[in-house]
Amino acid sequence: MADISVSKTPFPFHHWLPGLLLTAAIAGCAALLAQQPWLAGAGFGALTLAIILGILLGNSLYPRLATQCDSGVLLAKQRLLRLGIILYGFRITLQQIGDVGLSGVLIDVLVLSSTFMLTCFLGIRLLKMDRETVWLIGAGSSICGAAAVLASEPIIKAEPSKVAVAVATVVLFGTLGILLYPVIWTLIPPVSEAHFGIYTGSTLHEVAQVVAAGHAIGADAENNAVIAKMLRVMMLAPFLLVLGSWLRRQRSHSSARSQPVAFPWFALLFIGVALFNSLHLLPASIVGGINQLTNLMLAMAMAALGLTTRFSALKQAGVKPLLLGSMVFIWLIIGGGALNVLVQHFMAQVHPL
Repeated sequence: MADISVSKTPFPFHHWLPGLLLTAAIAGCAALLAQQPWLAGAGFGALTLAIILGILLGNSLYPRLATQCDSGVLLAKQRLLRLGIILYGFRITLQQIGDVGLSGVLIDVLVLSSTFMLTCFLGIRLLKMDRETVWLIGAGSSICGAAAVLASEPIIKAEPSKVAVAVATVVLFGTLGILLYPVIWTLIPPVSEAHFGIYTGSTLHEVAQVVAAGHAIGADAENNAVIAKMLRVMMLAPFLLVLGSWLRRQRSHSSARSQPVAFPWFALLFIGVALFNSLHLLPASIVGGINQLTNLMLAMAMAALGLTTRFSALKQAGVKPLLLGSMVFIWLIIGGGALNVLVQHFMAQVHPL
């Protein structure tokens, strides 16, 4: 008689579950720690803490669990990351652009493009660093910190250790900015809180860091800083599209064996979600729930990244990433400030009050 038995191969979710539960547990711990005043005041958000916890576990207990958890951890690092970036569009609306005005848009565009190009020049030409690490640090420094590094990784296809180095670099100097920007506010010539808020939002790395620095200065500075920062976040999608197109051309000319660059469809979906969110069709409670889910997905992706990162790889990176990060940080403070002043002066001449 013919064997008509059905295969009992378990559903793939059976393999994913242990790793997903582990990354979710790390994300939950990171979220609880992020609520501690001393950590929140220092600008350490859930994403940053998730990768720190992930790295600590990845270099201690995780190797014993890797056989059972690797498939779920990989799913969190790739699929959940893309989905989290798509849903990140529910945090921004086109109306926010109008609140900042044309000058804020122009400042963000100039700071983003100049910072990324300068990072590439300094890292690749001057410091002779590998291109993937430089591109990731450039994305994180010019747009929105760790979230931009994570969003760029599927396009750049960098190793986990390089992603971790980039995240650590932008987090370090962004956190330093929380302490430094209020000091700059007291030292510069008189300027309105609103204008200094735009400067803060257009030059500081992470959203949480922008909130912390703006809050230390004043309410007007905090509000404008957040709006300017969210505008930079909105530029993430077009940045990824341009970067992906450029990398495809570069790699197609360099070697026939080069790995092709996938088109970042999730970036287009990110734009679509932001446009939909601008219509305000969903109740605020639902949008809030989606944002909480987005936080969880991105924190799980950061935890997965940390779990797959080894201290030996971070040590191998040496001091060059820190040196690059420091030079870019100085540019953001001085060069970004100059761009703010020039654009504000130009707009005042074109549209005098």
